[in-house]
Amino acid sequence: MSLKDRIQQDMKDALRSGDKTRLGTIRLMLAAIKQKEVDERIELDDATVTVILDKMVKQRRESISQFEKAGRDDLVQQEAGELTLIQEYLPEQLDEASINALIEAAMADTGATSIRDMGKVMGQLKPKLQGRADMGAVSALIKARLG
Repeated sequence: MSLKDRIQQDMKDALRSGDKTRLGTIRLMLAAIKQKEVDERIELDDATVTVILDKMVKQRRESISQFEKAGRDDLVQQEAGELTLIQEYLPEQLDEASINALIEAAMADTGATSIRDMGKVMGQLKPKLQGRADMGAVSALIKARLG
């Protein structure tokens, strides 16, 4: 079963169970997927759906940060709930040791020695880490090594 099919099935289950918060979040995910399919006139594969969901996770994290600064605990809770649900559909997150090992391997493969080589390293890591790690944190780790 593809990731998109799994999300659609979960939407049907949420409809049957009457879980409105879960249903709303799943509909947001499906709308983002459908938008991409319509814009590009293609059927999305699991990798592309993962990229879309990863982007949604990043948006939720940024929103939570902004709402916390504004003191809007009600919106923080809503966004955190959506974030948790979206993450259920992403691959398991890698631990820091695994991420560091992948960074070291990518730096060795590309011969990266300075901050100018960061694009090469990120280009090699992105397909491996998409949806499995926070790319902003990965970028910071690479900068620390190269800088």
